[in-house]
Amino acid sequence: MREKIWIIDFGSQYTQLIARRVRELGFSCVIFPLETAVEKLESSSPEAFILSGGPHSIFEDDSDFSELFKNAHIPVLGICYGMQIMGHLFGGKVERGTQGEYGMATIEAQNNFEIPGIESELKVWMSHFDHMSQLPPDFELIYKSKNNLFAGMKHKTLPRLALQFHPEVHHSQKGKEILDYFLRDIAKLEKDWSTQVMIDLCSQEVAGVKGKKVLCAFSGGVDSLVAATLAHNELGDDLYCFFVDNGLLRPQDLHHIELLKRETPLNIEIIDAKKIFFERFQGLSDPELKRKAIGKTFIEVFEQKVHEFEEKKNIKFEYLLQGTIYPDVIESVSPHGKSGKSVTIKSHHNVGGLPERMKLKLLEPLKFLFKDEVRVMGEALGLRHERVYRHPFPGPGIGIRVLGELKEESVVKVQQSDQILFEELNLSGLYEQCWQAFTVLLPVKTVGVKGDARAYEEVICLRIVESVDGMTATWSNFPAEFLSKVSSRITNEVPGVTRVVYDITSKPPGTIEWE
Repeated sequence: MREKIWIIDFGSQYTQLIARRVRELGFSCVIFPLETAVEKLESSSPEAFILSGGPHSIFEDDSDFSELFKNAHIPVLGICYGMQIMGHLFGGKVERGTQGEYGMATIEAQNNFEIPGIESELKVWMSHFDHMSQLPPDFELIYKSKNNLFAGMKHKTLPRLALQFHPEVHHSQKGKEILDYFLRDIAKLEKDWSTQVMIDLCSQEVAGVKGKKVLCAFSGGVDSLVAATLAHNELGDDLYCFFVDNGLLRPQDLHHIELLKRETPLNIEIIDAKKIFFERFQGLSDPELKRKAIGKTFIEVFEQKVHEFEEKKNIKFEYLLQGTIYPDVIESVSPHGKSGKSVTIKSHHNVGGLPERMKLKLLEPLKFLFKDEVRVMGEALGLRHERVYRHPFPGPGIGIRVLGELKEESVVKVQQSDQILFEELNLSGLYEQCWQAFTVLLPVKTVGVKGDARAYEEVICLRIVESVDGMTATWSNFPAEFLSKVSSRITNEVPGVTRVVYDITSKPPGTIEWE
């Protein structure tokens, strides 16, 4: 992985967005915690640092930031908390906040500061409580907010820039251009990141296992499909894809796998394990217990079928290929060890436990890429647009879209209602207008009327969101006519459902999935 720019993660919910924006601008980058960055500085160094925001206060964080500034010629951009770190370290004054700035704010350029093509007044995204009240020596004020708070500063001679707002967030006007100003005009960096670079780097990793038998835990989703296609290009018939039907799939998923089996060169083995999975679900209603039961059963089924396959074919697998991407790594477990300041949100499914039990080495060529990068790579590899732009589907599948106990009849309700939503999105040309769309069965019953008779049946919730990378999301404001048609079809065509509701919760505070 190329590491031109080191993004130091202080726990900001937007750290990944910084990395994505930097790469969109054509520069390679990697995310490190402070501790790891300091250790790596003993043997290597970046061409620039970017300090992320974070939830902490400079008054409560006793970390030693000075190592990042020992080489005065390495450019540094401090964002939000990063600006406070820079100001505090170099003799400025940071005050505890009495009133924070959150959400949209207006900033104005100061001291004749100007970036070509960028207005002197901008609306930007703020998220801070503490603030700087006095600049450190040799820094000049470049932005101030309408609330009269310092919003940006720049060193007079050294390549150091600090911003109290978040230029990486889509809501910040000209934010991407401001990042580009730092990377090109202050840091003087040359571009080194592109789709072809991504393909070359990922292919090199796969090429390192040539001649070995590689097993892929294949889901058919964007990530596993791109990873498998990339690997097949390097490994050919030494790659074997195993797809487990756990009974928690949608009709569109099974159809998709059958098409891939027929229309691609991938060697896909379909394992029907529905009966085993439903036996394990009995009595489970807690969402985390359901996730763990699904994962544990997957491991057992997968391991058994692989051993049977190895004996039958007289081969031995040495590597497990996974479509793990960067957000999977960061959300599942803080990637920063004991010093990591990011928070685990929920368990991800990525077949944890398989490598240890089966003595397999992991092959994760996409693990430093974001979802949008994987999609772009997929099309560059020749995959059809509709296959790489399928909506994300969680590993536990419908298991986390049935609230309460996982019963077969409940799963069927979600399968049928989800298929209706899927069909109507495509008929209306709205499928690619949203990031993810699905249905959830709620553990409540309501009174309704069907055929002039009283009905006391269950509720389906529609969840449709817009996002770029799944880290944040807003609910989709789709036409009432569309929602009405979907609701009508579900209540008429799905037995046992009387009512349909629409979830208008954004992320945060909610997650995209309900469980």
